Amino acid sequence: MSDVPWLLAMIVVPAVGAGVVAALPAAKAGLARLLALAVSLVVLVLAVLAALAFDPGGPRFQLTSSAPWIPDFGVEFALGVDGIALVMLLLVGVLVPVVVGASWHETSTGKRSMRTFWAWLLALESTMVGVFAATDVFLFYVFFEAMLVPMYFLIGGFGGPNRQYAAIKFFLYSLLGGLVMLAAVIGLYVVSNSQLGEGTFAFDALRQLDIDPGVQKLLFAGFAVAFAIKAPLVPFHTWLPDAGAEAPIGGAVLLVGVLDKVGTFGFLRYCLPLFPDASRELAPWVLTLAVIGILYAALLAVGQTDLKRLVSYTSIAHFGFIALGIFAFSTEAATGAVLYMVNHGIATGLLFVVVGMLIARGGSRRIADYGGVASRAPLLAGVFLLAGLASLALPGTNSFVSEFLVLIGSFPNRPVFTVVATVGIVLAALYVLLVYQRTMHGPFRGVLVAAEDEPPPPSAPAPDGGGATAVLTAPAPRRTAPVRDLSRRELAVVTPLVALVLLLGFFPQPLIALVEPAVQATMSDAGVDPAGTSPAVGEGGTD
Repeated sequence: MSDVPWLLAMIVVPAVGAGVVAALPAAKAGLARLLALAVSLVVLVLAVLAALAFDPGGPRFQLTSSAPWIPDFGVEFALGVDGIALVMLLLVGVLVPVVVGASWHETSTGKRSMRTFWAWLLALESTMVGVFAATDVFLFYVFFEAMLVPMYFLIGGFGGPNRQYAAIKFFLYSLLGGLVMLAAVIGLYVVSNSQLGEGTFAFDALRQLDIDPGVQKLLFAGFAVAFAIKAPLVPFHTWLPDAGAEAPIGGAVLLVGVLDKVGTFGFLRYCLPLFPDASRELAPWVLTLAVIGILYAALLAVGQTDLKRLVSYTSIAHFGFIALGIFAFSTEAATGAVLYMVNHGIATGLLFVVVGMLIARGGSRRIADYGGVASRAPLLAGVFLLAGLASLALPGTNSFVSEFLVLIGSFPNRPVFTVVATVGIVLAALYVLLVYQRTMHGPFRGVLVAAEDEPPPPSAPAPDGGGATAVLTAPAPRRTAPVRDLSRRELAVVTPLVALVLLLGFFPQPLIALVEPAVQATMSDAGVDPAGTSPAVGEGGTD
């Protein structure tokens, strides 16, 4: 089965599906969502078949395929996966059908048809697969930038009240990072041309280059800025709370579950192997940003009044743990970081889905508008609690194994950073339990929404005496709406993620076995021996 172009099929199928859905008449939104679900399930099957064809003990990159694209510049349409990329493709394959199911009754804002929503969703899936499967650096850059387009339209066309602001901010931040990375990609091509006699973007060829340490720092900075914005790391994070809060729930799940992982994936795939000396020398700076992000984002999450912004800030804190695992230069910690990437996508994806279901019932994102939901919707409350516990890495949930490996793998090389980062675990328990208590326990209040039969607020003459009127700021009368429990469709949506949270919490070894050989190869490229000792650490590089 290894000769079958699984990766190419995973890119082409959703791309073609997006074209077919976009070509449907606007009135065929129901057919469009059925096609979107069918295509996403086909991609999931392809991802599983690719995983079955992958041999963890075989070559580093497998399921490879390549075709000349721009021969004059050494650009190829080259695809291949190691264990790290493969688990990310499996994550994409799982999350997109869940998003389709969670968005089944999504309604459009403005004049846009929901057919367009499904088309952009499939186009996004195609680009997400491409960015993880690319083994040509230029091709990776193309997919890296192409992802922005469908996500921009998902946020800007189908998001909340401030969707235009959030979409533009997301696009500009990511575009800026991409342009900086483009300069580094061109610089890498120039270096390869000077050393190899011809320029290339092939990852395997670039790994063999002997780049001057000073040049390494410049190239590392170009890639790192783009990845730090995408991840995001503090202080490049400000776009995520806005985008996460205003995106439709399906878009938010993929934003924090997959798109942001491209940043941490990029650190592992490109920065460490291609610029090992610069990575080790500049690691303390990245670790400082990571630890600041863990504490800063967790503190902000505690004080949030908006459910979606709270989940977005928790993700920023989690990305700090992933960066800690990567730049601790330990095989154990880096394995934990990769598992964290997958498990965070599952746990936070589940949390966002449940938050979306709660918001769909109450019509409000404000935490204060809810209370006592568990007494009327116990299933919804139970899944909310499980998602929250997985987010804070409770033992028995999938995230615990990831966080545990990151901390025990990081401590020998980076004890100070690791100890400070553990404070974030306490803060995680605080913000998760607080939001659960405020929304699910206490006297039942449902959610306050304006009654349908209430008259609009009274108006008064404008202060300047003109003919215009000004709406009074006094709040309109409000009533308490009931909260129903999870429907069969919603149970079908959350069940796969709930099962993965528990299954990977108790049986993580299959995932570890798939990832560990690729992590060991990456750490070897970065100058880390099998025992996980970095030369920089052995020469006084500890914090």
